[in-house]
Amino acid sequence: MNIKRFFTEFLYLIFPNCCFVCGEGLLLGEQYVCTQCISNIPRTGFHLQKDNPAEKRFWGKADVFRATAFFRYEKGSAFRTLVYNLKYKGHKELGEILGRFAASDLLQSNDFASVNCIVPVPLHPNKLRQRGYNQSEFIARGLAAVMCKDIDIQNLARLIENPTQTKKSVYERFQNTEGIFGVKNPQLFENKHIMLVDDVMTTGSTIEGCILAMKNVKNIKISVFTLAIA
Repeated sequence: MNIKRFFTEFLYLIFPNCCFVCGEGLLLGEQYVCTQCISNIPRTGFHLQKDNPAEKRFWGKADVFRATAFFRYEKGSAFRTLVYNLKYKGHKELGEILGRFAASDLLQSNDFASVNCIVPVPLHPNKLRQRGYNQSEFIARGLAAVMCKDIDIQNLARLIENPTQTKKSVYERFQNTEGIFGVKNPQLFENKHIMLVDDVMTTGSTIEGCILAMKNVKNIKISVFTLAIA
């Protein structure tokens, strides 16, 4: 055993990194989530199912080719802590790790494998400065790395800093996102299959706002991926 590995394992014994889900110490090579918990994530399987519950949330409201979510965001589930740590505790790399796992599932679907460009739902510059990172961008990075797709974090922009949506009704959520997004250069998205990426899908109103901003882009096809679905 070389000296570097010896000290690494020694530090793991004294200051073990713990899994965000089960609280057990992580093994060498594991990050944030242990292998056992990764295998137990309550996956939706929506990427292999057309007209799935994620897609139905956009019916009659937005033109979506395909929509899916990696896992179910269920009340009382220990897996909810993954989104919490990603979004509010500064563990942005967790988004990239989970994005990589989710990408392996998406590549099983010809529809999602045909995506040309991955676009994270943007934060307003003020919120980005406050949080320090866009969690959706890190999810998108993980997806793009495994799927070998381009990623665009500039062309779709949040123009208005809207208040939180947490306690709003479905209609209020829609009003809260209407007109707050814009596309800087529509030509960059022309004739492409775009996959919008966000952290959690509740009503889908934030993503609807993004799609509305791209409604005049010529020959665009839009799919949706979220890390979790509530």
